[in-house]
Amino acid sequence: MPNKNTFDIKPIKEIINKYLIDGIVIDPFANKNKIANITNDLDTQYDTNYHLDALDFLKMFNKNSVDMVLYDPPYSPRQVSECYKKLNMAVNMQTTQASYWTNQKKEISRIVKKGGIVITCGWNSGGIGKKYGFEIIEILLVPHGGWHNDTIVVVERKI
Repeated sequence: MPNKNTFDIKPIKEIINKYLIDGIVIDPFANKNKIANITNDLDTQYDTNYHLDALDFLKMFNKNSVDMVLYDPPYSPRQVSECYKKLNMAVNMQTTQASYWTNQKKEISRIVKKGGIVITCGWNSGGIGKKYGFEIIEILLVPHGGWHNDTIVVVERKI
C-alpha cells in the first residue's frame, strides 16, 4: 500500500541507505524524515531546519556545495495544489505547471557537486535528467497493489 511517508517504505528506505553518503545531504520536502542533515518542509507542523518553499530552500545553497539530495516532491499538479491549499497558500500557474519541477531541477543541478547523488521519487523515471548533467545509476519500481500508482525511485550521479 502507498504511504505518504515515502522514505518509510521498506525498499525505498533500503535504496536510500545503499547510496547515503557522508557530507551535505539535503531534503527539500522532508515531511517527518530525518535522513538528511539539512531538512526543509513548507508545513510548519514538521520539525525541520527550514520551512521554506522548496525552490527558495534550494536557492540557499552555493554552487557545487551539496553531496546528496533526497528529492520527493509532490508528484502531480493536483498534489501541489492540495499541499498549498492546506497551508492557505495561493495556487497559481507557477505552482501547477511543469516549470514547478523544472525550476527545482535546475537548482538541484546547480548545487550538487560533481559525483554527487540525487534520489528522486515520483510517478515517472525522469529524475533530474541528462539535460542537467546527471546519469542514471539505478531505478527502483515500487508497486503498491490494486489501482494505486507505483512509486518510481531514480538514483542519479552528477557527471
